[in-house]
Amino acid sequence: MLKKPAKVSFLHLPTPVEYLPRVSEELGIDLYIKREDLTPYGTGGNKLRKLEYFLADAQAQGATALVTVGGPQTNHGRLTAAVAAKYGMKCTIVTVGADPGEVSGNILLDRIMGAEVVVVVPKEGDDEDALEAKYAEIAMEKYRAAGEKPYFVPMGGSNELGIMGYYECAQELDAQAREMGLEDARIIVTTGSLGTYMGLFVGLKECASRLKLTGVCISPSSDPVPSKRMIGYFKRVKEYFGLDWDATEADFDLTNKYHYGAYNNAVADVRESVYDMGRREGIILDACYTGKTFNAIRKMAANGEIKPGEKIIFIHTGGVPGIWGNIHRIPFEEELKGGVTVIK
Repeated sequence: MLKKPAKVSFLHLPTPVEYLPRVSEELGIDLYIKREDLTPYGTGGNKLRKLEYFLADAQAQGATALVTVGGPQTNHGRLTAAVAAKYGMKCTIVTVGADPGEVSGNILLDRIMGAEVVVVVPKEGDDEDALEAKYAEIAMEKYRAAGEKPYFVPMGGSNELGIMGYYECAQELDAQAREMGLEDARIIVTTGSLGTYMGLFVGLKECASRLKLTGVCISPSSDPVPSKRMIGYFKRVKEYFGLDWDATEADFDLTNKYHYGAYNNAVADVRESVYDMGRREGIILDACYTGKTFNAIRKMAANGEIKPGEKIIFIHTGGVPGIWGNIHRIPFEEELKGGVTVIK
């Protein structure tokens, strides 16, 4: 077992695993959901597990401010802002993308919690990664000039240290699965910046779990072969923690068939899947991450990638505030306004 780094424990764990009877009946499978969206602070989500470790590292370095990066509606940014607020730190979130034109969704929550949000709108041909790095360093330098000590948290919390949150979650979930008679189930999780998937992968291997793991890539940056991206990440993790075992591309099960060509794009199929989960189980998904992943589960059950009667544990990683950003809110409103009756 790898040696665990220090963390600040602020979560109430374990998060529950629930059976979804009506969706299971619809799809002809046994579908369970692990409610990572029910974690506290900033409306919850998977990044909080990672931030327990980043916070400990930041405090050990005497940091007084957190700086992170992502898209304009970044869930990771929102939860970084929440942790910064809870522990009396300043926070800047540097985002690269189209001008949202409004303070809504995650950006609204970021500002409620006191974080500064920087939206960098790229020009045609710009290197967005380079822009992100440039303006993150500007934010860091601004803090230094003001006498603060900034700490940089990578996008999605996805580096070697960042896997630890879902390393622990994997072992928590393995224990829950054994207690529920789900030892041979398959976990299906959203895959974006790879840290959650990698943490689950290493955690399951380290406890010799029988649970299988599938990642649903929600961005075309995962093309053409998602597993190749995992190898480089795994090698860094192996060296960082001194793991005494190895992995090959064949060990990583990821699908890139369900991202619909872009990150955080408005997709009618995905909205239909959000409606399906909401109307059958009363659980709200977002349209960027969990909605795409549940949509993939529905498609996979229909086309045989998930076998009839197979036990699936879907990890709800949070992200619901993204629905209220205009890129998703507007098409939702157009489709749903017919069910609103106003009587004066």
